[in-house]
Amino acid sequence: MSEFHKIKQWLEETKDEPLEEMGDFFKKRVDGYESHMNPWKDYYKWMADLIPEGTQTLLDIGCGTGLELDEIFKKFPDMEVTGIDLESAMLKKLKDKHGERKLNLICGDYFLESFGYCKFDAAVSFETLHHFKPEKKIEIFKKIYDSLKAGGCYVEGDYAAESNEMEGYLFEECEKRRIKNHIPDNALVHFDTPLTLEHEILLLKKAGFKEVDQLGTYLENHTMMIKAMK
Repeated sequence: MSEFHKIKQWLEETKDEPLEEMGDFFKKRVDGYESHMNPWKDYYKWMADLIPEGTQTLLDIGCGTGLELDEIFKKFPDMEVTGIDLESAMLKKLKDKHGERKLNLICGDYFLESFGYCKFDAAVSFETLHHFKPEKKIEIFKKIYDSLKAGGCYVEGDYAAESNEMEGYLFEECEKRRIKNHIPDNALVHFDTPLTLEHEILLLKKAGFKEVDQLGTYLENHTMMIKAMK
């Protein structure tokens, strides 16, 4: 059974459940978040290995409790990290784990927060951008691009749609549920609308990144790893 078929079945089973606001969704699930994300533990190690040697400053958007930072700090214990996340309880867990590190934690919406200009050697995001339309994604990619120093890199691990059909279906389903629940377009909701790998790479190039490489995809969870260079 394809991933798309499984998702269609699950969406049919949950068709009467209301959409949840993004911050509320994660606030309710803070305690079980790290165990829920355990299937991606090898990805966190992989992401840390992709950060170039000599990296001193890092931006992490949607950092949550810092699962990727757990591995990154093992390799770069003196790295200065700016982490942005909507949920304060997530950031508290991150600080409880890594309070001795050089951390600048921002509780806020990364669409609204400033990333700065030519400020970071590298940037990362993991499983956070698959909830947004292409026009919103490119907005973030441009902000990340501008925030990186010349030669900086962006590493993204995220859920990918297996086909154009799946991508289009999920956007249509999300829109139906927004209308049904009377949720405006500008409200952040937790509903997966991943792009295909091809569309994700295209947006990164449109945002300014010249080298964008697909480094692999875990088929069992359809998570892609991409590295983009400024």
